[in-house]
Amino acid sequence: MSHIALYRAWRPQTFQDMVGQQHIIQTLQNAIREQRVSHAYLFNGPRGTGKTTAAKVLAKAINCERGPTTEPCNVCDACRGITAGTIMDVVEIDAASNRGIDEIRDIRDKVRYAPSEVRFKVYIIDEVHMLTTEAFNALLKTLEEPPAHVIFILATTEPHKLPATIVSRCQRFDFRQVSLPEQTERLRQICSEEGIQADEDALAYIARLSDGGMRDAISLLEQVSAYGGERITLNDAVDVTGGLAAEQFEQLAEAIRARDAAAIMPLVEGLMQAGKSADKCLENLIYYFRDLLVLKLAPQGRASTERIVDQAKYREVAQSFSAELLFRMIDVLNQYQLEIKHAALPQTIFEIALMKICTMQAGGGTEDSAAVPAAEEASTSGAPAGAEEVQRLQQRIDALERKIEQLLASGVRPEAGAVSAGEQAGGGQRGGRGGATSFAARSGSGAGANAIARVKLDPFLAAAESQATGQVRMRWSDILQRVKGYNISTHAWFVNGDPVAAADNTILVAFKNSIHRETTEKPANRDVIERALHEAFGRPIRLATVMLKEWQTATEKGPAPAGELQMLQQDEAGAAPAEPEWVEEAVKLFGEDLVVIEDK
Repeated sequence: MSHIALYRAWRPQTFQDMVGQQHIIQTLQNAIREQRVSHAYLFNGPRGTGKTTAAKVLAKAINCERGPTTEPCNVCDACRGITAGTIMDVVEIDAASNRGIDEIRDIRDKVRYAPSEVRFKVYIIDEVHMLTTEAFNALLKTLEEPPAHVIFILATTEPHKLPATIVSRCQRFDFRQVSLPEQTERLRQICSEEGIQADEDALAYIARLSDGGMRDAISLLEQVSAYGGERITLNDAVDVTGGLAAEQFEQLAEAIRARDAAAIMPLVEGLMQAGKSADKCLENLIYYFRDLLVLKLAPQGRASTERIVDQAKYREVAQSFSAELLFRMIDVLNQYQLEIKHAALPQTIFEIALMKICTMQAGGGTEDSAAVPAAEEASTSGAPAGAEEVQRLQQRIDALERKIEQLLASGVRPEAGAVSAGEQAGGGQRGGRGGATSFAARSGSGAGANAIARVKLDPFLAAAESQATGQVRMRWSDILQRVKGYNISTHAWFVNGDPVAAADNTILVAFKNSIHRETTEKPANRDVIERALHEAFGRPIRLATVMLKEWQTATEKGPAPAGELQMLQQDEAGAAPAEPEWVEEAVKLFGEDLVVIEDK
């Protein structure tokens, strides 16, 4: 039996045959029973959940020669004609290919005529969101005041694309995804009627892959049955759908647990040689780690482990990972899953994703990632309690430094003799004293402008071509998306900056325009950005900014020699004379570049 024949044989012909939409079925049957059928319906929901099928069953129920009835008889000429598509008064239109105003005008002209074969004219418009704006406008008046003998049924997977004026004139029904138990039961019923022997875990696996769509589940069942012959097994289902077998999952999980990146490459190559799809493998791996997480957090519950036959081995693998590490690995894999769909080299993206989670540490982050604190690296080989204490202290220090920087940005100046947080981090003095590269970047041109914390560029110049900087640049688009998710306005200013270096738990971003930089440095925007950086790297990361022309000038000069840098630091520690107050006010008024101090 072909796929089309199998799907047609098991396509619901009555409301009773439909799976998973009982709330909608009951509402429609009550409306028919009480003769309160609406003139327009909107059926929306995921693909393969029965929207078009329900529309046709409703058309048969209200036009059945024995009705209107809550269940069509499927015996009379009207029911059989609607099923076969030969009744001219029941019209099914695909809006994806008939989306223009001319088609809708043709409908508007014909609705005025009474039906010739059945009781009601029914127009089923599938994928209605594809209609043009002009077509929607032409349909609007007909929906508002239709003839009594006409019923419109609109079906769509994207109701948000419909104009509100159209939605408000329809009764809306939301079709939901069919649950796994309901899908599995229907697949078991089909196999029993068709004489197909199937293992329970194979049916559950097929139901999971269908993503809640009964139509897709029947299609996969037909495909697997054609491959497996008289009996369908889990291995058959995995092979046909391009998934990973249990042994391959265990091999990848073992390499990740052992942090053995060298073992990952031949495993991935073997999967690709076997004809596996990189994006499908990544998707299945997310499900695998999800099942591990469910089994770890709810060991007494009924975990969804359809892909694993050996439960004892599965539990052993789950015990080798911490829940925190599983959460972060799933998050990383999900990010790469979004990229792999549009990647020119999906296998490479899959390999990078696996190597990324392979280098993750149990305490957070990855090896060699940007801004890994030295204390945390040293503590990974020690006791777990020591690592947690170091991480806690590091977070407190970062929080205090951020508060100091916010106070400085708000115009609060340190007491006499005190050293500001920016000077502690960068040690900068105006004018590049002692040959060291340092810029006291200040905002605005007015006396009330807020001062931006000084940035010492020498550490960043030394790290401009480092591996950490390269990783930040590779993940920059992800960071921007996270910022956009938190605050679109912050993203609009921050997107104009470019990451130029990463060092000492800080990412340096260069801006061409001073207004972009000043707005980014506002405390509210800085908090949003640093929150996104924390989420992206799994630890607190600070943001530093600089004007692009200053960075280019510093790049040409290069970092200061070690001896001169040490002399500058000693001078700043105690011997640096404080600038007069009038100099500070002049810098606020005219900017750093226009103020020159001369000794006479």
